[in-house]
Amino acid sequence: MNAYLIAFDGLLLLSGRIGDLISQRRVFLVGLGVFTGASLLCALSQSQGLLIGARFVQGVGGALTSAVILGMIVTMFPAPREQAKAIGVYTFVAVAGGSVGLLLGGVLTETINWHWIFFVNMPIGVATALLAIRLVPDREGLGLAAGADLPGAALLTGGLMLAAYTILGVAEEGRGSTQTLALAAVAIGLLGAFLARQARVANPLMPLRLFRSRNVSGANVVQALLVVGMFGMFFLGALYMQQILGYDPLHVGLAYLPMTVVMGTMSFRLTGHLNLRFGPKATLVPAMGLRPRRAAPSRSHAGRRYVCESVRDLLPPMILIGLGAGLGFPSLMTLAMSGATESDSGLASGLVNTSVQVGGAIGLAVLATLATERTDNLVADGEPAATALNSGYHLAYLTGAGLVLVAIAVAVSFLRARILEGGPGVRTRSRGTRRAGSRRGHRAGDALVPSQAAPSLYRAQVAGCQETGMRVVIGCGGCAGSAP
Repeated sequence: MNAYLIAFDGLLLLSGRIGDLISQRRVFLVGLGVFTGASLLCALSQSQGLLIGARFVQGVGGALTSAVILGMIVTMFPAPREQAKAIGVYTFVAVAGGSVGLLLGGVLTETINWHWIFFVNMPIGVATALLAIRLVPDREGLGLAAGADLPGAALLTGGLMLAAYTILGVAEEGRGSTQTLALAAVAIGLLGAFLARQARVANPLMPLRLFRSRNVSGANVVQALLVVGMFGMFFLGALYMQQILGYDPLHVGLAYLPMTVVMGTMSFRLTGHLNLRFGPKATLVPAMGLRPRRAAPSRSHAGRRYVCESVRDLLPPMILIGLGAGLGFPSLMTLAMSGATESDSGLASGLVNTSVQVGGAIGLAVLATLATERTDNLVADGEPAATALNSGYHLAYLTGAGLVLVAIAVAVSFLRARILEGGPGVRTRSRGTRRAGSRRGHRAGDALVPSQAAPSLYRAQVAGCQETGMRVVIGCGGCAGSAP
């Protein structure tokens, strides 16, 4: 797992930018081929060394594939209504994949063996490649001359890979160890040197103008904070169910299934309409409040005879998490991509994925460390092992809930409250003013068609935001050139 994450986390930003420079579809297909081939090596591996090497290569392919997906979405679906639906589908697949993976992995491991969790990637990879070749248009990139900054690429990749290695080693080395502190300082230094270089080179690998939008910067910070709770719920929650409740891998996967169903329903059926009607910020903030304060029963169970009690205690928080994730994450993706132009949509997509992975890795390391320290202290004081474990997990859950409160504060303070402009034919509203382009006899809720829209509003929607150069108006926030 560590080999995969080091390669995956370290290459996301660079992979997204390569997609902008070469072609997002080509990068996606290359990454898919690498990932599928590495999955076959993992499945056939008979030694630890081969498995670790194959997992590293698999992480490279995963980074190339994942980094450009959101970029392809915003360029393939420029109309806000279709884009909102596409982002909802993407968010459901990205977030629910963990739950489905737990369930499918448990079934394959119990019925056959662990090798099949990699074999199953083969037909999925081939089918995905065929669909991408048929359905995804091949748009030419900017060309390597527009941002082929090799020293910057080395600094970025080295800094992120070293940061991932440091975070993953916290559980073993300790967060205050000399190795952890030294490696963290080097990683921060490399990333700082990368940012300094990007500010002064003529053709930067990562144009810093992307961060001028408060919605882009704020959404990535909020997302990093939220995924701490999500990653903690998946990984520590799975350990809790196995070690405290006595669940096997199959039952752990089934326990997460209600959350997946609820999240899919929200993402597919409701979130896009709410974002278009009220704006992503107005949808996001209440959704973050749906995360439960406690994600597990407060009692210590030790066997399947408590399954009924466990279902009673686990089902409500799973439903609440599904509601919050299904409403919140599509809104965050929309805001995080709001400052992207066609020339840097891959970079923005890579940035979104990096904030998820790095934020989740840091958060999981912190939560796991807190849970372990609490458990060890209670065991040393003479508490039973099950009670100590349970208390450690609950401390992690409460810490994650506290970070959600911080995320809410950041969202309220930094994100712009804008209603998505649907373009011609989609409802728009300006708070406190009469609808632009409305005519006598048209009510404030009626949809506008191009002939009814005021020319100035129509031009603003076509031109996009002057601050970022974005052609697709999705509420990037606030400048004089943005659509009202």
